[in-house]
Amino acid sequence: MRKNKKRLNKKRINNNSLVDKLAFIIVLFIFSGFAMLTLKNMDMQTLIITIAVPLIFLMSTTLIPKIFFADKLLLSLVNFLCSLGVLVLYRMDPAKGINHAINYVVGLIAMVAIMLVVKNLSRFRKLFPIIGLFSLAMLALPVVAGKEIGGAKAWIQIGSIGFQPSEVVKIMLVVANAYFLSKKKIFYSMAFTGMCLLLLVFQRDLGTALLYYVVTLIMMFVASGNWTLLAGGVIGAGAVAVLGYSLLKRIGFAHLERRLLAWLNPWGNYRDAGYQTVQSLLAIVNGGAFGLGLGAGNASQIPVKETDFIFPFILNEFGMIFGVCLVIIYIIIFLRGIAVAMRCNHRMHSLMAAGCSFFIAFQTFVIIGGNINMLPITGVTLPFVSYGGTSLLSSMGMVGVIQGIASINKRHIMQDELLADIGEGLA
Repeated sequence: MRKNKKRLNKKRINNNSLVDKLAFIIVLFIFSGFAMLTLKNMDMQTLIITIAVPLIFLMSTTLIPKIFFADKLLLSLVNFLCSLGVLVLYRMDPAKGINHAINYVVGLIAMVAIMLVVKNLSRFRKLFPIIGLFSLAMLALPVVAGKEIGGAKAWIQIGSIGFQPSEVVKIMLVVANAYFLSKKKIFYSMAFTGMCLLLLVFQRDLGTALLYYVVTLIMMFVASGNWTLLAGGVIGAGAVAVLGYSLLKRIGFAHLERRLLAWLNPWGNYRDAGYQTVQSLLAIVNGGAFGLGLGAGNASQIPVKETDFIFPFILNEFGMIFGVCLVIIYIIIFLRGIAVAMRCNHRMHSLMAAGCSFFIAFQTFVIIGGNINMLPITGVTLPFVSYGGTSLLSSMGMVGVIQGIASINKRHIMQDELLADIGEGLA
């Protein structure tokens, strides 16, 4: 057994060494990108952010694993995506890049705070039902006093600060549903999610409603293993979509009808509803395999390129091969989260980690699918990369949940690794 433990420790050291090498490559990439912008702009602000962003990356990937038992690869990849977001947004608009860098730091703080809360989850068990009520109150705010942006009344504006309550509620939705489903109270989960969806419909934010519905359905299936429930959920969603399409204009969802027209025939609606999609596709094609180079792209005509369409902008400057690498990174993040969920020794912990992993993965699938016209445009953002403080905080918070769950189940995860290592040795 001692030999196996030594072998496991050696294996973990080797894995950490590989992650450290990956972190070095990432830092070099980010630093080189900002250095190019510094040479182009030749100003002190760009020089400062050229040093600051790689430094933030190094500090977070070095210090956090020393404080907590954390998945270093997951942490490094998430930090890379955040740093890439700062780089690309700074290239578009320095003010947005700086704001994203600030949100990145705040997101890291929020991630660590949530890791601490999750690590001491048993102390907050009595608050779980209250989380559900608070979630509904948060979603009701925009219905009463929301600001309309892009057809959806999903924002709360307080002075110069705006935030999207539905982004914050994503984490609460996962926690509340994990609590209900761990107690085998599927009806409670259905009722709670149904009320959340109703409030999102009142906000006309069907993109977020889709995320809520799909993730909850997956969590229910993971908790119950009931294929009938899954099939019923899919068929029900399809029926609502078909019925809803015929009523879009009548019930105040004209902006969604435009998005569907753009998806079905973007070139036929090029000067109107399909303009965004066509510009997105042209940007990707013009970038080719290797891109036009940072700062040399021609995708400036894409509307809302800093949020909904940041992916084609990145492909235009970095190329399709880089885009494929980004997709692989998101897949790895999802798989690392699922690995944590599968190694938990507590039902609720497992559901929380799985729910957050599926949220990040499905949101990525929906936004990239919309950008390449595989799916209709939904208005959701690319996790960690797109501009938007609330969205970034929500995504970082979900990573905090996954890392916190990993920290709680440290002993169980290490035992699984030891057993796997023994199996490899016997084989």
